[in-house]
Amino acid sequence: MKFISWNVNGLRACLKKGFMESFRQLDADIFALQETKMQPDQAILELPGYRQYWNSAEKKGYSGTAVFTRLEPMAVTYGLGIEEHDHEGRVITLEFADYYFVTVYTPNSKRELERLDYRMVWEDAFRAYLLDLDSKKPVIVCGDLNVAHKEIDLKNPKTNRRNAGFTDEEREKFTELLAAGFTDTFRALYPDKEGIYTWWSYLRKARETNAGWRIDYFVISERLQGSLKDATIHNEIFGSDHCPVGLELAL
Repeated sequence: MKFISWNVNGLRACLKKGFMESFRQLDADIFALQETKMQPDQAILELPGYRQYWNSAEKKGYSGTAVFTRLEPMAVTYGLGIEEHDHEGRVITLEFADYYFVTVYTPNSKRELERLDYRMVWEDAFRAYLLDLDSKKPVIVCGDLNVAHKEIDLKNPKTNRRNAGFTDEEREKFTELLAAGFTDTFRALYPDKEGIYTWWSYLRKARETNAGWRIDYFVISERLQGSLKDATIHNEIFGSDHCPVGLELAL
């Protein structure tokens, strides 16, 4: 089984930058998007063989997630089922016979960390949501988690120490998630690999100099580790300020 996740930073813009070519090239069984920034009727995607599921933010042009799947899910849910968290289109969950597939676009703490307090509430709610799913069957989680977990996960850790995405608080919440029974698939396979990132600022030629951050993940229930075949970062693919990330499981 092949899974792909990509923060497209506006799907309508990404469609003009080769999205469909990349979609076909990556050839995933399940393909998840974050930051679609659109309502489903604002672009018609012809994806033969795929079912499409969309969760758009109430605020137009903001946030949003989507999942395209060759496999028909048993059930699909949108959001966390918590009113304060479910206006921004950040979560889609697909239930299959042997696992749950969840895509998430984690809230950004923003400049001056103006949304950090909300982010902490979100993190606890999302972790509780995943643990409830995990009590029933294994979980595959993907998306833009908006955190570089360790210093190895970004180019300039010292100068970014208190910036959104690399605060002690955000990093600790990711540590808590892993400690609750989940695995960062890329680090499980490549614990010491440096210079591999998934997001680059549009400023200061960050992508040209590879001054990036690894903030897009596939995280799985620990009991799926025996099925883990590969975790990939497709930094050769452009079209967004993020690149796609992949997962292969022997399911």
